[in-house]
Amino acid sequence: MADPSERIAKVLARAGIASRRDAEKLIAAGRVAVNGKTIESPALNVTPADTITFDGKPVEAPEAPRLWLYHKPEGLVTTARDEKARPTVFDALPDTLPRVMSIGRLDIASEGLLLLTNDGGIKRRLELPSTGWLRKYRVRLHGAPDDAAFEPLRKGLTLDGERFRPMTVSLDRQQGRNAWVTVGLREGKNREIRRAMEAIGLPVNRLIRISYGPFRLGDLKPGEVSEVKGKVLREQLGLDAKKPPPKRAPGKTPRKR
Repeated sequence: MADPSERIAKVLARAGIASRRDAEKLIAAGRVAVNGKTIESPALNVTPADTITFDGKPVEAPEAPRLWLYHKPEGLVTTARDEKARPTVFDALPDTLPRVMSIGRLDIASEGLLLLTNDGGIKRRLELPSTGWLRKYRVRLHGAPDDAAFEPLRKGLTLDGERFRPMTVSLDRQQGRNAWVTVGLREGKNREIRRAMEAIGLPVNRLIRISYGPFRLGDLKPGEVSEVKGKVLREQLGLDAKKPPPKRAPGKTPRKR
């Protein structure tokens, strides 16, 4: 907490607990306390002199912003807790990672590049539609389409009253009864590619995200994590090269969520 006084939700986000919006939900659920007293409203400013706890454990001062590339395997949900008790991305991450948040999501049946960060500001920035970073996917479809079949997607679809922005779609190859295509989009609506392909009669049976803006999946194997170098992170996001603030309590075991 570098500033003399900040909103509690902002402090929790910078510490990597959750995004600001999710931090407000955690507060409403009674999971956050300040100076030993559980708080019920995010309308509270705190200072470095205040003691903040989450689920009874101290919230440490935030580290310098960091970013990781993670190859999400199929079969994991991108939530910290799943109401159906399905395995999550955060259950599968190495214990050596600090507490992290995902930037956007990949549904349970999808795989490939998922960005992780310890900084709520980076998460919020990269998820904003105004950021407009191109996200590319390798997609396997059931069917034998020609290039013209994808024109509706290139022009932009409206499904159930929801407008999808134009996608880039290139037909790569036919493989038996399936076709492989590369899809690019600049937003991440729920199951957007799957829904759009189904609308033109080409159901998706495999979906792999291969890039998110300048960050690429490359040779990363399923389940592997690779940290983006600080210099690259600063160059791509325009971050200032600042030293991280001192930690309040050294020697604590890193946690992930």
